[in-house]
Amino acid sequence: MAKKSKFLSWFGFGKSDKQQAEQAAKEADNQKQIEEQQRIEAEKAEAERLEQERIAAEKAEAERLEQERIAAEKAEADRLEQERIAVEKAEAERFEQERIAAEKAKAERLEQERIAAEKAEAERLEQERIAAEKAEAERLEQERVAAEKAEAERLEQERIAAEQAEAERLAQEQQAAEQQRQEQQARLAEQEAAMKLEQERAAAEQAQREAEQVAAQKAEADRLEQERIAAEKAESERLEQERIAAEKAEAERLEQERIAAEKAEADRLEQERIAAEKAEADRLEQERIAAEKAEAERLEQERIAAEKAEADRLEQERIAAEKAEAERLEQERIAAEKAEAERLEQERIAAEKAEAARLEQERIAAERRDAERLEQERIAAEKAEAERLEQERIAEEQAEAERLEQEKAAQAAAEKPKKEGFFARLKKGLLKTRVNIGSGFASIFSGKKIDDELFEELETQLLTADLGVDTTMKLIDNLTDAADRKQLKDGDALYELMKQEMASMLKTAEQPLVVSGDKKPFVILMVGVNGVGKTTTIGKLAKQFQSEGKSVMLAAGDTFRAAAVEQLQVWGERNSIPVIAQHTGADSASVVFDAFQAAKARNADVLIADTAGRLQNKDNLMQELEKIARVMKKIDPDAPHEVMLTIDAGTGQNAISQVKLFNECVGLTGITLSKLDGTAKGGVIFAVADKFNIPIRYIGVGEGIDDLRTFNSSDFIDALFSQDEDDA
Repeated sequence: MAKKSKFLSWFGFGKSDKQQAEQAAKEADNQKQIEEQQRIEAEKAEAERLEQERIAAEKAEAERLEQERIAAEKAEADRLEQERIAVEKAEAERFEQERIAAEKAKAERLEQERIAAEKAEAERLEQERIAAEKAEAERLEQERVAAEKAEAERLEQERIAAEQAEAERLAQEQQAAEQQRQEQQARLAEQEAAMKLEQERAAAEQAQREAEQVAAQKAEADRLEQERIAAEKAESERLEQERIAAEKAEAERLEQERIAAEKAEADRLEQERIAAEKAEADRLEQERIAAEKAEAERLEQERIAAEKAEADRLEQERIAAEKAEAERLEQERIAAEKAEAERLEQERIAAEKAEAARLEQERIAAERRDAERLEQERIAAEKAEAERLEQERIAEEQAEAERLEQEKAAQAAAEKPKKEGFFARLKKGLLKTRVNIGSGFASIFSGKKIDDELFEELETQLLTADLGVDTTMKLIDNLTDAADRKQLKDGDALYELMKQEMASMLKTAEQPLVVSGDKKPFVILMVGVNGVGKTTTIGKLAKQFQSEGKSVMLAAGDTFRAAAVEQLQVWGERNSIPVIAQHTGADSASVVFDAFQAAKARNADVLIADTAGRLQNKDNLMQELEKIARVMKKIDPDAPHEVMLTIDAGTGQNAISQVKLFNECVGLTGITLSKLDGTAKGGVIFAVADKFNIPIRYIGVGEGIDDLRTFNSSDFIDALFSQDEDDA
């Protein structure tokens, strides 16, 4: 019968007119709170929409800039490529004309260069020949005691002929390479054909020499060898002097030409070198062939005393040695050409890489300037929009506050109702959360047996109340173990056990804030993200400290959000509390530093420092908090004495991320959980208490000054699990 009376009284039956009026006033207050919450949610939704639009606009702008950059880079690359092709083509045509004119006008200079080049080539071939002869001489030392000098003359003549054939082949290969550089296979085939022709020519020369070398005498061979050695020595000294003079003149000329050359003309210089080498090789080859032919005819008549038997044996060995030597020389030439080509290619790549790096740096600098400009424009636009929204919100809040004040004054004049106690306000503030957690569990446990279905319903209800997966599973496991250990069968007994478990979970986080008297001023650094009620919490805390007889100062460290400084100054004016502030956009650390010094100078008891709201995943903003803490420690190594994080109970599990990251950044010493009256998911308080060993200092269950109260776990659990709906 008593339950029925309570049920009827809940719907307004059986009450007096006075009770009905009180009920109507309470309902009006509830409706106002609901409207206020809806307004706050609408503002939050509008802010989120604006943020999403800003992010989308920034993303679109970034994509557009990236596409423009890619298109510009592609166009620039195409333009540079076309310019390079045109320059190379024009340079090739110019070089061809210069080469034709140079061949006619500088014949005398080329003659000197030919002599120097011929001497250098002769020295290189001579060194290679000496090395080959030395190796051959070591093997044949015991076999050719008497015929060494005569054979040397014959081998020298054959070497000259081989060099002539080799030069002819090289000239042919260079000519083919000039006409078609990419036809490597054709050049190799031509080389093989030249080698085959060389063997055939050697065989023909051998047959001819066999007929001519019948009457060779050893004494004549000795004399000819001495004459040849003396002539070669004199010729070598003359050629050496001419080479040194030519190399010196050529080095000076090449140095001047090299200084004027650009790395970008590497390909052109390569083509010039190949053409010049080909023309020079052709001319040198023709002159050398004529000289060698005359010398060969003279020496051939002098060498007719060679012995035929020794010639046959040595001829076979010579052919094999010459073939091996020719192959080695060809490999060395190919390797030298390849090394030269790789060097030129590396120089070209280095030049292109340097140019690309310069263009990339210019592009990055341009992009950085554009990004900075866009970022400044975006910040200015956001700041202007935020100021406009903040001014509108302040105007609306002021108008709403005036209206509420007038209504309260009118209601107070009409009647003087009994002031509600804190416990009643606490139950009223936790009404939405109580539906999910406290009295809302009564329907789950009442009259039911303990089984898996009951625990599944309990798990769903806890997750709905936003206790989080880890905390929910921990609570379910503890209840399951306790039910098995105590052999509980009744759901009502399990309900009481759950209240005890949740109370013990909150008990670990119950530690009120104690303002130490030996620390003046006692510095409280308030941190948190935007929209959690941080500035409002500062005003309520300041008022409570002031009512306790403590002198309080405020530091307006939120210099980023529009009208944040003005909002804190309104709180200060309302409660006659000094506020240290600077202009919007000033350095937060400098504001807090000035406020700290002012508080020490005025011997204030408490200094509460506001900070800019920031997302916990923004490293640069989190680093600003570290800077503020470092600046405080310059004045007092123990400061800040309290680092309090304000979190919105309505944010749910995101509050866990906020606590974790802010604690890693500045080391939290306390938590204020605001807006418990406006959410049905206040169970996040259990997750915060379970996961972190950080005291929960205050909870907010309403808009009034007295609705920010020191957290007491026993009162919280009693109000949360209260089933007396009339007190709500």
